[in-house]
Amino acid sequence: MNPYSNLTDQELIHLYISGNNAAFTTLVYRHKNRIFTTIILLVRDRSLAEDIFQEVFIKIVNALQSGHYVDNSRFLAWAVRIAHNACISHFRKAHQRPNTIVSYNDELGDYMELTEHSREHHMIRAEVTEEINTMLDRLPGLQREALILRYYADLSYKEMAQTIGISINTALGRVRYALMNLRKQAGVENLVSV
Repeated sequence: MNPYSNLTDQELIHLYISGNNAAFTTLVYRHKNRIFTTIILLVRDRSLAEDIFQEVFIKIVNALQSGHYVDNSRFLAWAVRIAHNACISHFRKAHQRPNTIVSYNDELGDYMELTEHSREHHMIRAEVTEEINTMLDRLPGLQREALILRYYADLSYKEMAQTIGISINTALGRVRYALMNLRKQAGVENLVSV
């Protein structure tokens, strides 16, 4: 068992700044799936997502070592903001939007892969994942981005608003309309509550 696993993000950051690299490894392992999933859903290209993911953690290391991280008890929100900005920067440089959908695994998905399931279960899960990706891809870009930040990156509405640079009400509205659009696509009245 990892001796650092019970420590908070802030405790791990303080240990890392003091020279303990193992603490940073624990911090990365704790949040890598959520950050990578957010990136891959935004850029929709696995290879590009891996490059951006590495860039994000280099920026995080540099910020921590130079003292630019403000200890606000929300390391994940801060890291996702860096990831979001890196994705936006990539698209500005490339002057394009992604046009491919890539499947992904989050922490729950990684756990589920370790348990035994029937072939039928795996086929159903793959179909559901593909259907969700297709539905997400049909959403307007701003609504899609809002859902990714809210439900995959697990940002609060306030953090989401700060990350994108919009008001909290606008963030709420984008998520609400995105969920309404998903319900229409799925033909379901109560898909997810905000």
